[in-house]
Amino acid sequence: MTNNNSNKLRKNIIISLFVCFFISSSFSQNLDSNSSTFWQNVQFGGGLGLNFGDGFFSGAIAPNAIYRFSPYVATGVGLNFQYSSQKDVFKSTVVGASVLGLFNPYRELQISTEFEQLHVNRDFDQNFVPNEDDEYWYPALFLGLGYSNGNVTFGIRYDILYDEDKSIQNQAWMPFVRFWF
Repeated sequence: MTNNNSNKLRKNIIISLFVCFFISSSFSQNLDSNSSTFWQNVQFGGGLGLNFGDGFFSGAIAPNAIYRFSPYVATGVGLNFQYSSQKDVFKSTVVGASVLGLFNPYRELQISTEFEQLHVNRDFDQNFVPNEDDEYWYPALFLGLGYSNGNVTFGIRYDILYDEDKSIQNQAWMPFVRFWF
């Protein structure tokens, strides 16, 4: 890894840790002496993904936790892990974290923002694919709109930082399903 890439990696790690620390410390401030009130407003959720085909496998897990300030506003953090492989072509590992904000102007309508910082590692099989192995950090900033029904939200989101050459997705638009418990 070159010195320039090493500096970028350190910078991204420091920024990500700072954001996570800021959010976790803001959650730890409890103005009410009854700490159980805090946990009544916390919801856990996330997503699981599995995709496989002829020589292809992809699996993902993305746990999230949010704090609901009111029925209208919530914010939270999440983790991301994804592994993909295509026989004789590549293996890819993606690890990262995210910060999200949710706004429900009506019970059924959800507007969301989510910032993800992902570390991507792609290892190509040089016998079959001329691509060079790749390792980098990729930021994504999603703006989303969804329909909520109970603890489930279906919707679509758009990555405004989408880069066709670096994104792990094949397009900026992406459907989503969120579950909260």
